[in-house]
Amino acid sequence: MQPARMNLKILLPYKIFAEKTGVLRIVAESRAGSFGLLPHRLDCVASLAPGILVFETEAEGEVCMAVDEGILVKSGTDVLVSVRNAIGGTDLGKLREAVEREFLNLDEQQKSVRSVLAKLESGFVRRFAEFHHE
Repeated sequence: MQPARMNLKILLPYKIFAEKTGVLRIVAESRAGSFGLLPHRLDCVASLAPGILVFETEAEGEVCMAVDEGILVKSGTDVLVSVRNAIGGTDLGKLREAVEREFLNLDEQQKSVRSVLAKLESGFVRRFAEFHHE
């Protein structure tokens, strides 16, 4: 009897990045640390942090991908990973550099944009209040 396998689909906002069948195991990263999935694990949902997603198939062996933050949903033997961006590759060191350079840097840029927007909003509210009192 052949052991159970999973179906993995990695989704980006604009396309399907990867679709794999016959997946033996998956290792992903959350803010709390790495966790693994096997075919008989209970269904779950997890928030993913930018990092390395590893999966293994008999045909390809162990495959590593850099993924941005997103969400992972396991339902039965189907695993859906929806992330903002992903990079495939074989060199684990280069993938880790890509995560640090592209995904974590993007988070810093987003924090900066949010800060500027908050200042604009507070300025608008203050001016509106002044206008209302006149």
